[in-house]
Amino acid sequence: MGLLLKVFTPLLGLAMAFYFYSAPENFNEEMLRGKRVVVTGASSGIGEQMAYHLARMEAHLLLTARTEAKLQKVVKRCLELGAASARYVSGSMEDTTFPEVVVKEAETTWGGLDMLILNHIGSSYFNYFNGDVDHVRKLLEINFLSYVAMTVSALPMLKESEGSIVVVSSLAGKTSSPFAAPYSATKFALDGFFSSLRQEFVIEKVNVSITLCILGYIDTESVVKTVSHVIDNTPAPKEECALEIIKGGALRQRELHYPSRVVGSLLLLQGIAPNFLDSLIRSSYKVENIRR
Repeated sequence: MGLLLKVFTPLLGLAMAFYFYSAPENFNEEMLRGKRVVVTGASSGIGEQMAYHLARMEAHLLLTARTEAKLQKVVKRCLELGAASARYVSGSMEDTTFPEVVVKEAETTWGGLDMLILNHIGSSYFNYFNGDVDHVRKLLEINFLSYVAMTVSALPMLKESEGSIVVVSSLAGKTSSPFAAPYSATKFALDGFFSSLRQEFVIEKVNVSITLCILGYIDTESVVKTVSHVIDNTPAPKEECALEIIKGGALRQRELHYPSRVVGSLLLLQGIAPNFLDSLIRSSYKVENIRR
């Protein structure tokens, strides 16, 4: 089974990536110069790397995360890299008023907004579902409802600028993934809401793009620490992932898959052979390392 996966996945992924999801080769960093961009979850991981890429592209940045000290360091580095401007708002998305606070800061500072990158995430476990409904409810508040709240608050400015919404999601929000039931539920919710909203934008002729980013296994510190004892695959680099997300948003792509070959092939299997895909996923995990 392992050999079949190694041979079949790259071939199928190449075809999928080429036909459906490869980004057009017309991205230019000039697209982001002077743009006003909010990045959430920007103190570490993919969000931090997106901030650095955007800084090199001379964008105006408003960064958010929970930890003020980390945000201060990221903002300082962004200014060193050439950001047109960089500032931060620290706070927790558990606070239902915080998304509106962030958007209000963007409006006060810039008077408008060109790109909203929703990337923050609440912490969860990687294990058998333990029946804790309160944890699911809390995770939905952070990973889903705050995304909706920020979008609602930012939409008037994005409509005016004909801007972009970038939603960072996961393969766990497209396929059934064991040991991640609460997290997976929030990511499926993102797909449902933002895909439906995109349809409404088309009907109403609202020129605001929505890019849903479906990410596989990425080498952020938190992810590797959480799943490396169960998943034996090599994680993809967060720096490249962050750049691909920015490109996808700038090019107004419908969906971005990263790493494209792996994610694209698995999503194709989801449609044509879901039971086979489920078995592949289960066989790729070191289930014996999971402890209830």
